[in-house]
Amino acid sequence: MKAEYTADPIAGALAEPQNGLAAQGTKFLISGAISAVVDLSITFFFQTIIGFGAFGGRTVGFIFGTTTAYLINRRWTFRAAPSTKRFLQVVVLYTITFFINVGGHKILYSFFTEHHMAEAVAIVVAFVISQGVATVINFVVQRTLIF
Repeated sequence: MKAEYTADPIAGALAEPQNGLAAQGTKFLISGAISAVVDLSITFFFQTIIGFGAFGGRTVGFIFGTTTAYLINRRWTFRAAPSTKRFLQVVVLYTITFFINVGGHKILYSFFTEHHMAEAVAIVVAFVISQGVATVINFVVQRTLIF
């Protein structure tokens, strides 16, 4: 099967073949990694430097991380034009995954620190687990229902 190419509206050049599952999954992981760095950095800063609790620090990080993810995924991963309807659907999805992600982080962070894991390690491990669960949910819902 011959790959189709489309003009990339962002770069104005020829883009890679149409977004199949593998291409979108790869792009989603890359944008997720970038967003996770933003998210974890802010979460870590607010919990360790500013003194926010697990829920507060993770909330601030989540807001910045998910905003970064939405912007990258809409334009690059799914190549979707701006849409109020899609934006509102993503807001609802991110609200749901907020409670899964941030709630999971708080529960896991408490569990790990109560079992004598170092605070810095507990933040990172709790983040990775809760973010991983939320990422899978986000990809499946965005790919099948939103974009």
